[in-house]
Amino acid sequence: MSVETKQKFTGYTDVELKLIEKAREAGQLAESEIAESELNASVSQNFVNKLIEAGITRANLPKEYGGSQISLRGLGEIVRTIAYHNISAAWVGYFYPLHNSLPAHLPQEGRDEMINSGDLIVDVFAPVGQVTVVDGGIVLTGTYNYASGVKFAGWIGLGAIAQLPESDRPELIMGFMRKEEVQVNENWDTFGLRGSGSNQVVATDVFIPRKRIVRLEVANDTRRPPAGSNYDTDYPYYHVPFFSAFYLGFPNMTLGGAKRLLDEYKKRTEARVRLHGENEKDSPRSQRILAHLMLEYKKAVGLMEQYYNLLETYETEGPYEKGEFASLRAEVIKICQDIATTVMVSLGGASLTKNDTIEVFVRDIIAVATHITSLYEDALYTYGRNLYGYEGIGWG
Repeated sequence: MSVETKQKFTGYTDVELKLIEKAREAGQLAESEIAESELNASVSQNFVNKLIEAGITRANLPKEYGGSQISLRGLGEIVRTIAYHNISAAWVGYFYPLHNSLPAHLPQEGRDEMINSGDLIVDVFAPVGQVTVVDGGIVLTGTYNYASGVKFAGWIGLGAIAQLPESDRPELIMGFMRKEEVQVNENWDTFGLRGSGSNQVVATDVFIPRKRIVRLEVANDTRRPPAGSNYDTDYPYYHVPFFSAFYLGFPNMTLGGAKRLLDEYKKRTEARVRLHGENEKDSPRSQRILAHLMLEYKKAVGLMEQYYNLLETYETEGPYEKGEFASLRAEVIKICQDIATTVMVSLGGASLTKNDTIEVFVRDIIAVATHITSLYEDALYTYGRNLYGYEGIGWG
């Protein structure tokens, strides 16, 4: 671990510091491969191997399976660190360890099966599939888009609405199946986040045993594992609202990307000479722009800190409304989006070069802002309704 890493990050365990350092190395590799990942619409196997070898993909596993069981803040910092170099890579580098937390909400038999396989997990939460409840489980059929990182995964979780035998109503669930049980269509061709490889998955009459079904609403409401499963009270995805904890990576991606854009803006204005002969760093225009954007970035970091505080005190000082979590995330992302577009426009035409850091990072931050958990108007609508005592939309 470098001296720089120790000095920059405080409040993290030694294990987390080592993982953050490994995340920086993985991010640097992904940055060197940006043009290739843009062309291939996927990060490389080399990058994924780097995550696996570093232990990042297993960082959120329960300790009983040999995982380092890092904190929510630790995962957020890993994501932010990778995003400083490549936001698409941070998207995948977030989802692999995050999705490894999902089996912790399965019955013990399913948890053991999935985690002990050692394979990566991807998922799509959108409940677009059709479910038939059968003896011992469900049969699922559906076409799902946006399965990020599916190329390198062994397991796929797909969302649906179903009424299980133990439930008194239809509810949001997720069933896990092997990748070979579904068809993967490589249709990812997008404006931003191209390297995330978020392709389409088609399930046709796939049987999913009960041991591999997560009751997502129950996990969110109880903040505990299913009855009869191992329960580690220190596991970071218990005692917190499931969805709000699950979504913390998205604002951290934009924070990492925005910090890189600020550093690029400073570096490029220092080297920029305008046609009228003025060094741009001596211009009060660029000085004011940089100062303003730095203050905006600090605001966003502070809001993210508030988000962590809400998670950490949810059961001792909460509960808090889901709209507050959603609006904090959306505000952080919006601030970072505004930073990104201001940097691009202020730097002029040189910022438009294809696959240049500015062009790719601006597109990727905008793409993060389009994610369903990041939509600004949805988040503020929900928070405003919550403040007046009404129910909003979304899961947290």
